[in-house]
Amino acid sequence: MIQKAGRPVIVTGLSGAGISSVLKAMEDLRFEVFDNFPVSMIPQLIDENVGNVRAGNGIAIGVDTRTRGFSTDTILEMVERIGAVLVFISCDDDVLFKRFSETRRLHPMAQDKSVSYGVQAERKLLDSLYNRADIMIDSTHTSVHDIRHVLEGHFAFCPDDNLTVSLISFGFRNGAPREANIMMDVRFLKNPHWDEALKPKTGLDREVGEYIRQDPDFEGFLSGFQALVKPLIPRYAQEGKSYLSIAVGCTGGRHRSVYSVEALKTWFEAQGITVFVEHRDLNG
Repeated sequence: MIQKAGRPVIVTGLSGAGISSVLKAMEDLRFEVFDNFPVSMIPQLIDENVGNVRAGNGIAIGVDTRTRGFSTDTILEMVERIGAVLVFISCDDDVLFKRFSETRRLHPMAQDKSVSYGVQAERKLLDSLYNRADIMIDSTHTSVHDIRHVLEGHFAFCPDDNLTVSLISFGFRNGAPREANIMMDVRFLKNPHWDEALKPKTGLDREVGEYIRQDPDFEGFLSGFQALVKPLIPRYAQEGKSYLSIAVGCTGGRHRSVYSVEALKTWFEAQGITVFVEHRDLNG
């Protein structure tokens, strides 16, 4: 678990990517949250709260390019000095363009220029923070509910040897999830999409599951993948990690990947591991 003993958390990222949503989720996880707190005052804020963090709580501070005294060098130096966990929220450019267009908000770095200029300039400015981040969350295809699950995996307070696994099913045609530690492609399996009776159903339906199970390569894939992952779990714990994200993809993200994730969920739970499941493209 990255958040071991009340280490402060610095949340930053691209404007419009969802920093506020992440801070709200941190608040729900019983963190004391400060948004846009002047950078020069953050060390004092941390010092004043040393010893006052109750069990299961911590401090999360949101900073972005609008924050007074913001500079990437200052943030990086401060993160090292106070031992903070750095969380970076990212998002694809086209989604950011759409969000700013729909809300009619001005991008903080656009001034009298276009939104695209502001987004690209900010991305370049924040590149060093992105590369240094302990945790990266891509909000391009991630709902607020799913963001909370990601944060629970990293920051839920539980014994140090606990590992939380996030299983994500997705469709390659919508892009692969960037937050995945391990990615598996199941497009080699026979596709229920081409069966007219199964096409409108999903991998959560019994008929689709039976169809996929009948593929002669499915059981071998499942057992082989389980054998691959099993020895990794204790090694992740030994390295102090608490969160493992596994993504399983097929073409559309509605049949083969969904069923495979559900099968893996059953197996992980049988190992006594906490599992979160996200079927990203199930309704896409």
